[in-house]
Amino acid sequence: MSDSTPTAGADPVQVARATARAIGGVPSNFMLDAATYVAAAEAGYAGMDFYFAGRAGALGDVDAAAVVSELGVFPEPAVVAAWEATADLESRSAAAQRFADQAARWAGEHLDPDALDYDRLAELARQVLEAADLGDAAMVAGWLELDEPEAAPARALHRINGLRELRFARHRDELGAADVAPLDAVMVASPFMAGIFGWPEPHPEPDEATRQAWSAAEAATDERFARDLEVLTPQELAEFADLCDGLVSAVR
Repeated sequence: MSDSTPTAGADPVQVARATARAIGGVPSNFMLDAATYVAAAEAGYAGMDFYFAGRAGALGDVDAAAVVSELGVFPEPAVVAAWEATADLESRSAAAQRFADQAARWAGEHLDPDALDYDRLAELARQVLEAADLGDAAMVAGWLELDEPEAAPARALHRINGLRELRFARHRDELGAADVAPLDAVMVASPFMAGIFGWPEPHPEPDEATRQAWSAAEAATDERFARDLEVLTPQELAEFADLCDGLVSAVR
């Protein structure tokens, strides 16, 4: 378990904070893996279009405005262009399943199968996902409708990605409440991704007030996600944090 998380009587906010790296970072590997886009190109997708079509495909057959709203931190022109360009390639649900299948492929290639109890991690993630209020997390609801992989590491990653979308939805809402503009949020959290996400230059350096607002939104995200984690007992919270630490170490 990470140093910031107690081993007994685990606090949900501390666990939300301690597991952010695993939940946010490990699934992002398959989304940034070149092999994901090579496979998508064989199905007719161009460039980063598959990122938007695959990830937001869990929303179903919605208009581009709904995708822009759900994704939050991406530039509207890039999202709309990708969504419209991929409309006739395959159904939105098929695109989402293709995205999930790439997650499973990545897990099979890059997660050490003996590193941790993936079945237990998948079970704890399932408990959180099934108890969560998904009223403002439509991508999570759609993700839960997809076919899950059979292999334990891939199934665990599939459900951790569901938690990633859940935490992202909470963060998106808190960024809005803190009045942090989408590009500012990217420039604080991951400035190296601004161009990849489609944000045109210039990419201005956020000022201190913006950074403080982002930090406040991140703290509020921990509190929101902690409420999702409260379905777990204190012992399960501690176990979940340990397993998430193990997942980070399992990436090879």
